[in-house]
Amino acid sequence: MCRWLAYSGEPLVPAEVILNTEHSLVAQSLNSPLGKETVNGDGFGFGWYPTGTPGANPALFHSTEPAWNDENLRELTSTIESPLFFSHVRAAAGPPIQQSNCHPFRYENWLFMHNGYLKDFHKVKRDLTFAVDPSLYPRIMGTTDSEALFHLALTLGLVDDPVDAMAKAIRMVEEVGHDHGIDFPMQGTIAISDGATVWAFRYSTQGRSRTLFHSADMGTLQEMYPDIERLRSFGKRARVIVSEPLNDLPGLFLEVPESSVSVLDASGYSTEPFLQS
Repeated sequence: MCRWLAYSGEPLVPAEVILNTEHSLVAQSLNSPLGKETVNGDGFGFGWYPTGTPGANPALFHSTEPAWNDENLRELTSTIESPLFFSHVRAAAGPPIQQSNCHPFRYENWLFMHNGYLKDFHKVKRDLTFAVDPSLYPRIMGTTDSEALFHLALTLGLVDDPVDAMAKAIRMVEEVGHDHGIDFPMQGTIAISDGATVWAFRYSTQGRSRTLFHSADMGTLQEMYPDIERLRSFGKRARVIVSEPLNDLPGLFLEVPESSVSVLDASGYSTEPFLQS
């Protein structure tokens, strides 16, 4: 459906991972070997937290241009630095190609992006959007199932407990979907951040979720590959979570297990089961 990337660590010029790796996110927008669709050219988004201002709300840049054809993306990601950023390339699966449908989505200091779908969203859209808190409903600017899911999770307490809120939101999606005769209502990988922590979910009702990986410890990688100069440009806390690996180096990327959530903060990764029977 789509491809996405989340970075956290020392302030970094985002182009280093969005543009300059062997299988960068922009490269994946043209050729995604592990994606459901090979080409993800229906717009893109970039969201970043500014360096040196803890607690600040993130900035956003969305475009309906293919990521590989947008000079503004190259200018922006080659100029700024950020300690935490999200980027997403879109393969539209129904909702129109417009800026308001590009990920990531933002609420105050929170960012959200999704690769996947709520199956037969047109059948469940009314029930799910009517479950969104009235104070949040006007903030839904686009027409995607992903944005509706984000606001449903906000309604169910995402700001206080992202893991519990996402579990409640997905269970509601499944219950409503089953009520409408949909066998496998939920599919996807999801990234959420408050500017300090990243939560990355891999879950589908069918148990066959889209791919998701996280990088290994950077210090370990620098010891494993002392001759690769590029690795020395990253700080010890540099981590990425990605839809598919950014290069082919053995040991650099580890698969996030099915039905789990990987939490990335200043201490590194921790992974726990998510909505397992």
